[in-house]
Amino acid sequence: MTETYFAADGFDPRAFRAALGCFATGVTVITAQADGRRVGVTANSFNSLSLEPPLILWSLVKTSSSYPTYEAASHFAVNILAHDQIDLSNQFARRSEDKFAGLDVTEGAGGCLLLPDTCASIQCVRENILDGGDHWILIGRVCAFDSSEHAPLLYHRGAYSTARPHPQVAAS
Repeated sequence: MTETYFAADGFDPRAFRAALGCFATGVTVITAQADGRRVGVTANSFNSLSLEPPLILWSLVKTSSSYPTYEAASHFAVNILAHDQIDLSNQFARRSEDKFAGLDVTEGAGGCLLLPDTCASIQCVRENILDGGDHWILIGRVCAFDSSEHAPLLYHRGAYSTARPHPQVAAS
């Protein structure tokens, strides 16, 4: 049995988070550099916004220590992780002096940072930053991208998952 929560009653944050977790998302690492500082965060808040012009968006919690670098950077990269990159996701999800340690990172447009062996990477010029409650919404104009045949890494109900063709589609 499902329980319905109403805004007027105040949401239970854990129940709201569980409801949001029903939406399976891809896993990304958003990277940038500015003023001699390289940053990267694991995020599943990535989404396409527009095809014409080509725009994407993602969000970052306002308390993030990485925010000043994303704000100062002219470009950022969305690295869409492949199914076998859980360790990479965890590396960028944790606090660390150098999240890029041991990685063969290449520079893309405007110095954005591209991680190796991802499912896809999207290079963006930072277009806008909007207030989104307890998060900043960063909008990027796509200036380059690439993709591979790697299967994506997914996140669903608080755990990593993988994608498989649906049996109805696979049978036809």
